[in-house]
Amino acid sequence: MEVRHNWTVEEVQTLLNKPFMDLLFEAQLVHRQFQQHNYVQVSTLLSIKTGACPEDCKYCPQSAHYRTDVERERLMEVERVLDAAKKAKNSGSTRFCMGAAWKNPKERDMPLLLDMVRGVKDMGLETCMTLGMITADQADDLAEAGLDYYNHNLDTSPEYYGNIITTRTYQDRLDTLSHVRDAGMKICSGGIIGMGETDRDRAALFVELANLPQHPESVPINMLVKVKGTPLEEVDDVESFDFIRLIAVARIMMPESAVRLSAGRENMNEHMQTLCFMAGANSIFYGCKLLTTPNPDEDTDMQLFKKLGINSQSVVQKPDEVQEGQLLEKVAERVASRPGKDDLFYDASV
Repeated sequence: MEVRHNWTVEEVQTLLNKPFMDLLFEAQLVHRQFQQHNYVQVSTLLSIKTGACPEDCKYCPQSAHYRTDVERERLMEVERVLDAAKKAKNSGSTRFCMGAAWKNPKERDMPLLLDMVRGVKDMGLETCMTLGMITADQADDLAEAGLDYYNHNLDTSPEYYGNIITTRTYQDRLDTLSHVRDAGMKICSGGIIGMGETDRDRAALFVELANLPQHPESVPINMLVKVKGTPLEEVDDVESFDFIRLIAVARIMMPESAVRLSAGRENMNEHMQTLCFMAGANSIFYGCKLLTTPNPDEDTDMQLFKKLGINSQSVVQKPDEVQEGQLLEKVAERVASRPGKDDLFYDASV
């Protein structure tokens, strides 16, 4: 399996149109070749500054442009953030993510943000922040403080973007990702599914992500949570199998990345989440709230992990598991070498 950075929209649409079982089979083979199987990384996301955002993102209840039930809150004190991080670690999270409803952080806020990063890092947790657009200097400061990941989603395709956001450009987002990468931090970047975009828009979003010079280390795939008061509150629901297909395609296109089930899990039943894990999702947000939207509680997630035999702490694979992975790689090679590549029957003697 070659890690590529030259995908076309037409290739991705072809993947999306494959028979469902064939697509999941291919995604699972890729997943087992590049990722630790039966493992899901767990992160906790805290809103450190809520509401009154000047951006006009049509999906967001924190935008000052819309009337929602979200209450405005100032930037949290460092001590409160560190207390929340400690609780997250005790509940099993390995990464602590901090999100602020800003277009961009002000310089007066940077010392507090840097203290938060240092404090969380000292607990032994991975650190992540999403603060909107940041400059190259701000990225350098965050990296020096120990920030591991910076989240900045592309949200949708370049062509559909103007229908969702007008207060910053697509290039603004790409520039922020460049600043993050140049500072030596890891990138967390994905999109939102279900904002009225077409299948082609979804394919084009994935092409933008996969054709970056280096794939994002984390790719969150959000299913829109419709909030009363936002322009997208009446948009049509996402079809479950369409969403699962997208998880599989993300895994195939970005095999070395963590693919995260993000917003929208509250509306996914166990069976849908299980198929997402089968398709290659291997990261979730943990806890009953994602910024301002609902999320399954920790006990619910742990019960599902137990049913599926999923670990949330990274472990070294046993020899028999390695052999199993090698066998699946041989199966994949045999399938790929057959005259008809789409024929997934294979000789058991392989």
